[in-house]
Amino acid sequence: MSILSKTSNALLYGALDALILRTLAKGPRHGYAVARYIEDASGDAVLVEDGSLYPALYRLERRGWVEAEWGTSELGRRAKLYSLTDAGREQLAAETATWRRFSAGVSKILLST
Repeated sequence: MSILSKTSNALLYGALDALILRTLAKGPRHGYAVARYIEDASGDAVLVEDGSLYPALYRLERRGWVEAEWGTSELGRRAKLYSLTDAGREQLAAETATWRRFSAGVSKILLST
């Protein structure tokens, strides 16, 4: 039972990481643009707060899945732009496969009659 709990918690915790990686797979973005994309793409079902977003971006950067450089936002402001690394693409593929298995298992239970 504790293994399932640890796995479930890790998947829920890692969902934001996977969403960020998927967003950056579409191209470099600054933090606010990452949050807006996730919110817009989910139909506002997933709201990303700064207090969760920036620690996740820094964590992904430390792990080598994301790199950051200073650039200019679409509004002409100086902004830190995040982009996916090759290692980040590999991690995204792994997390996507894990999410598919996990969500399929949960769906079997919740949607069974």
